Amino acid sequence: MNSRHRIAVPNLDAGDLTALASLDADDGSIAEFTFAGQVRDLDLTGLLLRAGILDGVEAQRVLLAAGTHLQSVLLTDCTFTALRSENSRLTRVAFRGCRLMGATFEDCTLDHVLFDSCRLDYATFTRVRAAGPVIFTNCRLTEARFDACTLEKAAIENCELPEAEFGPGRYRHLDLRGSDLSRVIGASRLSGAIISPDQEHQLAQALITALDLTVADDA
Repeated sequence: MNSRHRIAVPNLDAGDLTALASLDADDGSIAEFTFAGQVRDLDLTGLLLRAGILDGVEAQRVLLAAGTHLQSVLLTDCTFTALRSENSRLTRVAFRGCRLMGATFEDCTLDHVLFDSCRLDYATFTRVRAAGPVIFTNCRLTEARFDACTLEKAAIENCELPEAEFGPGRYRHLDLRGSDLSRVIGASRLSGAIISPDQEHQLAQALITALDLTVADDA
């Protein structure tokens, strides 16, 4: 990952962890684990998952709700057909090479969370708060939507954002450098965001489209 921002992500060695056949826990917490394989449903409601690796997990339905807390967790090459994260907290979590198409993050707190080379097409982020650094890098976010989010400690760098929509929210200091902004929706809401000089034309194009302006030839 090449990023301008510092972020604390899990540094875990699978050889030091216990391989689990499931992520069920009677006492509400699972620590120092690895988990892999295919499952239909992965319900992590109310669990604390700490110091763990999910590697190549495929699940049709994943639920993080009612206080689920992922702490120092690494997810690599996972495919979640339907991920819903609501009223949950992610701390020092890294998603690498994951497919999270249509994922929903609602009323979540993210602190030192990395999405690296992930597919997040059609994902929705509603009332998501970046309590610490949150970085999207080399991701694709086709028609993703951000609404009522606080992303003042976030970066969306070197990402593809066709038809991605930025609704009302707090975006001051959101670092967008390296991403293609020419087709984003809601460009006028990105007050205080950071862009590079070569993105000025892209953002202008997005604003022209948003305002339905006609660029007329003086001739």
